[in-house]
Amino acid sequence: MKKLLLVEDDLVAADIYRNRFAAAGFEVSIALDGEAGVQMVHSVMPDVIILDLILPKMSGVEVLKHIRANEDTQHIPVVVLTNAYLSAMVSEAWRAGATKCLSKVNCTPKNVVEIVNSVLQDYAESRSQPEAQVAQKLAQAGAQPKPELADELAKAAEADRKFIAELRKQFVAELPTVLAGLRTNLQEFVKSETEAKQLGYLQELQRKLHALTGNAGLTGLVQIAHLSAALEALTKELREKPKNINASTLRTMALGVDFLGVLFGHAASDGTSEIPSATALVIDDEAISRRAIVYALQKAKLRCVIAETADAAMRLVNRAKFDFIALDVDLPDLSGYELCSKIRALPDYTHTPVVFVTPINDFESRANTTMSGGTDLIAKPFLFVELAIKALVYVWRNRLPNAAEQNQNVSAQQPVGASLA
Repeated sequence: MKKLLLVEDDLVAADIYRNRFAAAGFEVSIALDGEAGVQMVHSVMPDVIILDLILPKMSGVEVLKHIRANEDTQHIPVVVLTNAYLSAMVSEAWRAGATKCLSKVNCTPKNVVEIVNSVLQDYAESRSQPEAQVAQKLAQAGAQPKPELADELAKAAEADRKFIAELRKQFVAELPTVLAGLRTNLQEFVKSETEAKQLGYLQELQRKLHALTGNAGLTGLVQIAHLSAALEALTKELREKPKNINASTLRTMALGVDFLGVLFGHAASDGTSEIPSATALVIDDEAISRRAIVYALQKAKLRCVIAETADAAMRLVNRAKFDFIALDVDLPDLSGYELCSKIRALPDYTHTPVVFVTPINDFESRANTTMSGGTDLIAKPFLFVELAIKALVYVWRNRLPNAAEQNQNVSAQQPVGASLA
């Protein structure tokens, strides 16, 4: 029996993985923090390790470095569970020696079991050519499964579907409590009078979002997992760089948490399990600014088309329908506000989200944004993940039923952010 060590601080996720891997024939041990993980690597000597990157006491990257630095453990395959928005940490994990990095957003327990089995097979092949040849023969022999094996596979697939459905039902039932906790934490964070208190509430908020990301991914609720992952990354950024805590980032946090509530409501009915494809138009005449905007929007899985002038942008919107527009205020041939008014006059663009990218985030800028028909604004220099969250929320909100009504009431759905204007 293969031994697996799971280093995961979320008890719910750890229990789900343990049961799923035990059913797949693994002997599973669990460590709930990084320090315990390091100790258990030596006491258990597992055949494979699943490692979360965000852990108490010692980060997943530090655990991984320890594993690779020790002669007795450096050979063990390590599958890392990541947040795609924490790209720096993911890069660190690869450099530290991760065998495989998986995004929590897209991985169900079945996916993880299949990937771990694949990693173990690849490891066996790399260690012993004769073993690889045997495995190949076995694979060829099983290419045409016997009828009884086909029946077993069909039963296993049906059991997986039922398991995920039951898991999702339980998860959805807990979402109102999760949302109340997130909103309470956010309100306490905003009201905090000292930086120390702010960072404490941010840490708790990050912990809750981290758990939500993992559990939503486990149950196949990809949109919830994706937005929660982005919010988790923003809280981490604000904890590490408190100077970025400002009215803009707080409004974006409020916007994201409130829209999680909208997605929670839809999870019970349609599952919101797919990320809709979308295309953004980026209108900016500065090359560095354009690259920054495109990078942020690609994080949100948006395809990007670029226009450097208002004239070029008008030609594009008259030819194609874009789902999101990022618009610089200062263009060489027309102001961004004037261009927004022109775009809003087109029948296909009455409700398309338009976010202004501006050097100034003051009352006048917000007023001009509203009067010209803009949806929101973000000030330069901006955090990449902050713009990604705005894009996710506005694009997905526009795809929901009664989108026009929801867009008209967007400010009413930001109780925390509204007080920060």
